[in-house]
Amino acid sequence: MLPEDLLLLFVDERTGHALAGAEAVGNALGGAMVIELVHSGRLAYDPNGKQLLTSGGRPSPNPFLEESLNRLGAPLTPRRAVQRIRNHVRDNVMTGLQARGILALRQQVFGGFMILDPAAVSEVRTAVGSVLFGHRAPDARSGALISLLHAVKAVHKVFEGDKHELAARAKQISDGHSPAVVAIHAAVAAEMVVATVAATSEGKFLR
Repeated sequence: MLPEDLLLLFVDERTGHALAGAEAVGNALGGAMVIELVHSGRLAYDPNGKQLLTSGGRPSPNPFLEESLNRLGAPLTPRRAVQRIRNHVRDNVMTGLQARGILALRQQVFGGFMILDPAAVSEVRTAVGSVLFGHRAPDARSGALISLLHAVKAVHKVFEGDKHELAARAKQISDGHSPAVVAIHAAVAAEMVVATVAATSEGKFLR
């Protein structure tokens, strides 16, 4: 599932620490779940392409996917969808990865992980990295993951390399993706702007 792959990208393979802050991870995972719902046929865009609607497709066997869908109360914009489910997606994804024996929380604190299956983490990182660095063409999954990392300005935190070159490559991949992913990328990026402004204002107030 896309959100699970995304969370694995946010984990440092050497230390088990999260490579981005809670706001970035939460918003990106919310976006990943919305994309997963669209790709699975459980959500669809209205004729104007601005709002998401429940499509009435066959229920997914994944209970977390259906739980997220039930929280949305469509129709709603991609940005509102991300807002509604981001906090729940993180915990559900963590539960799923732990049940599969891939990842566990260290002392129940999100941001510090025990990697139980290093091969699974490396597999995702290698697959997405090969696209980011131009070794193979983007597919729907890798392109969506790179787009979400780019939306929260975390590409250079997840992959080593020149920050500006990585951002330029990620933008190129994001811009060439499907309209659904482009819209959700914009929604996640907008939420990160709000979070950054709020954090900056709070810091000024405290000083």
